[in-house]
Amino acid sequence: MLDQVTTEMARTNLAPIPMERDAPHLKVTGELPRELNGTLYRNGPNPQFDAPGAHWFVGDGMLHAFHLENGRASYRNRWVRTPKWLAEHDAGRALFGGFGRKLPGAPAGTTDDGGVANTNVIFHAGKLLALEEGHLPTEVEPGTLNRLGYCDYKGAIKGPFTAHPKIDPVTGEMVFFGYNAAGPLTPALSFGSVNASGVVTRFDRFEAPYASMVHDFIVTENHLLFPILPITGSMDRAMRGKPPYAWEPEKGAYVGVMKRNGPAKDLVWFRAESCYVFHVMNAWEEGNRIIADVMQFEEAPLFTHPDGSKTDPAKARARYCRWTFDLSGNTDRFTQTYLDDLTGEFPRIDDRRAGLANSHGWYACANPDLPMFGALSGIVHVDGTGKRLGHHLLPAGDTISEPVFVERGPDAAEGDGWLLAAVWRARENRSDLAVFNAQDVEGGPVALVHLGHRVPDGFHGNWVGAA
Repeated sequence: MLDQVTTEMARTNLAPIPMERDAPHLKVTGELPRELNGTLYRNGPNPQFDAPGAHWFVGDGMLHAFHLENGRASYRNRWVRTPKWLAEHDAGRALFGGFGRKLPGAPAGTTDDGGVANTNVIFHAGKLLALEEGHLPTEVEPGTLNRLGYCDYKGAIKGPFTAHPKIDPVTGEMVFFGYNAAGPLTPALSFGSVNASGVVTRFDRFEAPYASMVHDFIVTENHLLFPILPITGSMDRAMRGKPPYAWEPEKGAYVGVMKRNGPAKDLVWFRAESCYVFHVMNAWEEGNRIIADVMQFEEAPLFTHPDGSKTDPAKARARYCRWTFDLSGNTDRFTQTYLDDLTGEFPRIDDRRAGLANSHGWYACANPDLPMFGALSGIVHVDGTGKRLGHHLLPAGDTISEPVFVERGPDAAEGDGWLLAAVWRARENRSDLAVFNAQDVEGGPVALVHLGHRVPDGFHGNWVGAA
């Protein structure tokens, strides 16, 4: 696995960058839309030091902030200065190998229990939060990107907090969950909600069928859905030096469904063919049914079987898939229907339709003509049925990050706005911020903001409009 990841880093944009920079005046090709006044925040793993045996997922978080205002652009990047980052910075070397593993010679008393804050960055109730699913949120100062400390909402939440909370567009409530809620590699999940004023209104817990890496979950107007899919966690494996997380399809695929305001004891488990999903595009209710659009893998990528053998690369690719749940009680199975055969990831919608039926969605896709698994190099625009409305591919070798939608204005129709995504230019080994008309991705970027260095391929980000 490590040889595979190292090889991918050498020929793609996965390797970390070693510096922090401020660029107050960036060159722009084309014209930045004047409606874009705010900041795109991006997060991703960027290890400060190389840690032998460490999975890419556990690299130190680095935030990238593109500020757009009145047709001009600036940029700033900073590592999230977690206690782990500070300890390693002072030591001048890696002290931890991820998933709680201390490297030989690490000083007694040092710990990485606070996490790396490397997966997502969101704004809710006046707080900018850097997130990764194993630990509490880390609050960051919006302008400087300085770390302010952990956010536990005055002690109202404890333990892991997802990198993918959902914000209700109607009420402003943020719904969240956390796996490993009873300790590392345990089957307990916690969940709860934070109201629009930043007050925790619920915090509860339940037991899943087995310990699983639960990266994302599903929220509709009236329901919560928790996918328990077979990237399994095992303390026994970890103690024996084996992969703490591994692909075990024989465990089966489960999704727990419960009322959003109901008790955890009423959670109902649905089952289907084994698969893995990192990311959900959206979900909504249709009578007694719940429809959820996800990016589904037949076999998990980036993780091995428990014995260290690799999964099948031909099956370890995500495709746009629709899950359907019948809540009438006639079956405990849910259906899985692929809507497209393109390899893709990082699905997004107009967030004003989160938990409600949507007519527009976008995701990053791979070029089917290039042998570059994992190198996302285009954007697909789909309607509410999964039909392609547009498709844009970058020049050969270039890669693209998650496309983030920004509405043209508060009263704009769904999907009327812009897509923002970081693009790596392979030949020049640097990055651009690309701005697309969200309803005409085939037309290519309407503006490019040029950086003098690259932004490594990372995970997630969000737009925060100017106050």
